This record gives sequence, structure tokens and C-alpha cells, in this order.
Amino acid sequence: MQEGTSDPDFPKHFDGKRFYNPDAPQGPGLFDALRWKLTSRPDPSPGFIADVEQSIPPRRVEGSGLRTTLVNHSTVLLQQLGSNILTDPIWSERAGPLSWIGPRRLRKPGVSWEHLPSIEAVLISHNHYDHLDLPTLRRLADRGNSTFIVPAGVARLLRTENIGPAHELDWGASLSLSGFTIHCVPALHSSRRGIYDRNTTLWCGYVIEYRELLVYFAGDTAFGSHFAQIREKFGPPHLALLPIGAYQPRWFMSPVHMGPDEAVRAHEILAAKTSIAIHHGTFQLADEGIDTPGKQLMARAHDSFLVLKNGQFAGIP
Repeated sequence: MQEGTSDPDFPKHFDGKRFYNPDAPQGPGLFDALRWKLTSRPDPSPGFIADVEQSIPPRRVEGSGLRTTLVNHSTVLLQQLGSNILTDPIWSERAGPLSWIGPRRLRKPGVSWEHLPSIEAVLISHNHYDHLDLPTLRRLADRGNSTFIVPAGVARLLRTENIGPAHELDWGASLSLSGFTIHCVPALHSSRRGIYDRNTTLWCGYVIEYRELLVYFAGDTAFGSHFAQIREKFGPPHLALLPIGAYQPRWFMSPVHMGPDEAVRAHEILAAKTSIAIHHGTFQLADEGIDTPGKQLMARAHDSFLVLKNGQFAGIP
């Protein structure tokens, strides 16, 4: 296992106390959130939607291809020869600090916990509750054999919960594991789990470099110049996992979340051979309807940008 150092190619993003989005708008604050809640007219949230057909992924895959299963939200199971990787895992019923607080799940996970294979690496993009779900991470840690990769400042939280081993990466840093290397790359977002910890930990995406494949997991991000930077540094990915949801209203969400149209632009800038939409369809986090992002993306008829349902998988040659 080998851990790298930060890459000077990526811009400065820490002022000594807090992280920030370089040359881009910063995430909204508490007063912005209050204004949003007081003035928004969100689409109605449906009851629980019982349309998920759960799938059973193999314990391991053979050959050089990549099997990609959308579990839910931003949770994706990446299976390549000899390795299983999980991104931003959440199996909880709510995305919040307690079991009875936070947006509730509107669709079940596409893979049941009992059918989840062993996981070599868990990638966490930032500390928001819908991406860093402590109950799920504790369950993964209890199973053993998983390495947790997190952005700068996040490992402390995991270690206080006896979740590990946890490796922190800054933008441009890398971690080599058996069969693949994880590169931490920029995103435009924010971080917070309480009232006073805004942007005290980093947010990021990841590039996963297999022997014959390149995968980009964007995490949670607004649209920005970092997509071109990532393509220039690593080349076009074989697969990009791009967020499309929680984008309305734009005055509030645009500094931290892409909409479907921006995700298509990111797909084209990256020159990704295939992209899969994430961050939609499970939790209603913003004013648009639960299925609006996926419908809008499908209406653009981009054959190489897939909208999978929870439990569906795609093979990447």
C-alpha cells in the first residue's frame, strides 16, 4: 500500500482554517438555506415507491471488464477482476444525523445488504449525511477487510467510530492498493455535519486507475473547470459516475450541484466512453421531483450517458 503526496497541478483550496472552492462560487450558508426553505415551492414528495427489482451481484468477476451496479443515490458497486469497490455507501432509511431526522428513503437499495459481496475499498467523497452514512460504514467495518478512503479532515470522524483503516487524501494525492490506484481529484462543493464545522473538511472526487480501465467518480459537485483538468491529467475515462440531482432552485444549488444539462456537458468535456447518472432517484433532497433529473437526462437521448434504476448494472468492456 502506497500513499502519495498532493499534486501542485491542482489549485490551492485551503486557507489554513477552512477549505474552499478555488475560482468558483462557494456553497450556500445557513441564511441562504433559511431563505430557500421559506420561499421554495418544491414538487410534492411521493410515498415509498415500490418499483425496485433488487439484483444479486457476483462475489467476484472474471476477465478485464468492469461490472457497475447502481445500488442507490451515489452508492455504486464497481467490480473488476480481483476487486470490489463501493462509493458513498448508504443503506439507512434516512439521510440524517439520527434515525428519525433527515430526508427519508423513497426507494429501497438495489442490492440487499445480505447480497453485498466483500468490499476491498470504500470511497467517501465528503461528509454530508447522504454520502457519509455512519450506520452503513459501521456495518462495513464490522465485516472487515475494507479500506476506507476519505478526503482531508474526514478520517478523524471515522476513527472515533472505530471505522477503519481510514486513509485521508488531498486533491492530487494517490493511494495504491492491490490491483488499482485511487487518485483524489477536485470537486466544487462544501462540507458540514453540524452548525460550526462548515468547510472544515475537504470534498473531492476520485479517479480509479485499473490496469486496463479508468473510472471517474465525481462525488457531489457543481459544474466547473475541474472536469477539463481531470481529463487533461488522466485522459478520457472509460466510465464516469456523474451526479444529476438536487439542482433546484438554481440560485441556491448551482454552486454545489449539477443539473442534467450540466452533467451532459461534463460527460462531453471528459470525453467519457460511458457515463452513469448518480445522486438521484432515492432521496428527495431539493425542489425538483424525485424522478425529474432522470427523466430530463433521458429526454436528451445521449446513448452513452446511462440512467440506471436501483439494482441495474452495466458492463464496461
